[in-house]
Amino acid sequence: MRVVLLGAPGAGKGTQGERLVKKYSFPHISTGEIFRAAIKEGTPLGKQAKEYMDKGALVPDSLVVGIVSERLQQPDCQEGFLLDGFPRTVGQAEALDEVLSGKGTPLNAVISVDADQGELLERLTGRRVCKTCGATYHIRFNQPQVRNVCDKCGGELYQRADDTVETVKQRLDVYCRQTEPLITYYQKKNLLFSVDGSKEIAAVFAEIISKLEGEKPA
Repeated sequence: MRVVLLGAPGAGKGTQGERLVKKYSFPHISTGEIFRAAIKEGTPLGKQAKEYMDKGALVPDSLVVGIVSERLQQPDCQEGFLLDGFPRTVGQAEALDEVLSGKGTPLNAVISVDADQGELLERLTGRRVCKTCGATYHIRFNQPQVRNVCDKCGGELYQRADDTVETVKQRLDVYCRQTEPLITYYQKKNLLFSVDGSKEIAAVFAEIISKLEGEKPA
């Protein structure tokens, strides 16, 4: 099964991705991990990407697609994969389609985990992280036993700089601008499933499995 997972920051995409990987035993592929691996291994494309990243510049789509294509050719992807965070634009989606069509292995589905922007703001701005061990909490949904103290190691909890209201709004705006045309693209290809990310984690997962294994995209 070859699946793309979409979802705004805070929608629960990462949690659902972990569950899907556990159920189907396919690799969970994110562009961040691919880039880090390619750079660490010193591949030609990894070296090119590093030049852009060292300058603080965006890595061109052609290079991103090349690195993803390299990863998809590895043996563990032959029975399927879950792409997370890629594609981000219609151009990347078109290039991915070309790569997969050339291999005779087109996508089976694109899952979009949706949630109201107000709820996403609450989820992200309420997140707190332990300075010592990195454990994650939430001031409403997952409170520590002692306020601002990590249950696991006793470290101090803090709010990440990218979890402030202003920064979160910017991240959500960027996601919406990038993803709206991508959703339309996959709808036209009859590949897109949307699920309600505001539900309980287990309920969201059950809906995803139901749509992957039973229903056809609307």
